[in-house]
Amino acid sequence: MATVVPRNRECAAPTLPDTARKTGKASKPRKKLLRRADVDRSQWYRRSFQGAFLLLNLWLGTKFYFWVRQFENGVIDANLHRPPGVEGWLPIAGLMNFKYWLLSGQIPRVHPAAMFLLLTFLAISFLFRKAFCSWLCPIGTISEYLWRAGQKLFRRSFYLPRWLDLPLRGLKYLLLGFFVWAISTMSAEGIRDFMHSPYGLIADVKMLNFFRHIGETGLIVLGVLVVASVFVPNFWCRFLCPYGALLGLTSWMSPTRIRRSETCIDCAKCAKACPSALPVDKLVQIRSVECTGCLECIAVCPAQDALTMSLPKLIAAQPRKAALPAWAMAAGIAVLFLGVAGFAKATGHWQTSIPTSVYQRLVPNADQAAHPMPGR
Repeated sequence: MATVVPRNRECAAPTLPDTARKTGKASKPRKKLLRRADVDRSQWYRRSFQGAFLLLNLWLGTKFYFWVRQFENGVIDANLHRPPGVEGWLPIAGLMNFKYWLLSGQIPRVHPAAMFLLLTFLAISFLFRKAFCSWLCPIGTISEYLWRAGQKLFRRSFYLPRWLDLPLRGLKYLLLGFFVWAISTMSAEGIRDFMHSPYGLIADVKMLNFFRHIGETGLIVLGVLVVASVFVPNFWCRFLCPYGALLGLTSWMSPTRIRRSETCIDCAKCAKACPSALPVDKLVQIRSVECTGCLECIAVCPAQDALTMSLPKLIAAQPRKAALPAWAMAAGIAVLFLGVAGFAKATGHWQTSIPTSVYQRLVPNADQAAHPMPGR
């Protein structure tokens, strides 16, 4: 059977690749991959910080539990001391004390560590994105390993549709707005009176008792959050955490951010790896308040210098010099955390100065301490 050959070659249909034949569109030329030569250690650094901070919180919690129990048992052990680090779990007290310090110029005597830790985490978020959430926060760490377990079990992660995801993300800002509004109505004297009330003095004990004596409703809510976190990455952090909302707003002003360069080959591995479901492969730079600085996108990127955590171009004109290495980010986080805590300890503004006799009176009856109305 004869083959018909067009007389004029210009009339012949151009040959398309297989993918283009299926879609009917010409395929985009694929960029040449300049494979990265360095070994990425960002996730090793990050998981080391997560593990160390999780162990630190377990140690603080255990020490604090036995310190509380001595007052409940009526047998005081002079070797047991209250660990100020537990005040990291009192962010509202930290905000109140921060306002008190701004208004009065005096560092508060009750829960001062809460303020210094809050300022530390705000500084970390400003310099290194919302890194507290993905590098230090024990809730963030537990949440991450829950969804990773779900991803292995179901071979995928689940994300809510955009029409539902956006309004739900607004919940944490509503919660933050409520707390900010409540604190904004308080004067310096009102904050001082609140902190020196029985409730304010043992706010940390009441926090511990909430989990020790958690009721059926609390267990159900906690169970729902755990199950939801298995399916949806960082469910609590993404939708409900007001602390994360505050740190996210701070990180929006950060001079550092993830930047994508011309060496990107459009493989979209970065977008698939992003726990916050950000379109890293479509944007030149990531300014979203949802970016936690986890560096997962950089870790999976196969192209040399395609993705970097970068400083502003005003600081370094050349892209390679502007890049912030993972080890420098880890060192910066460690210096800020240890430096601020060390400064507070050295200046005598770390430990809450409350006599033991006051704790002997208040701790055994902590559940009866009522929340005072904020003074103006």
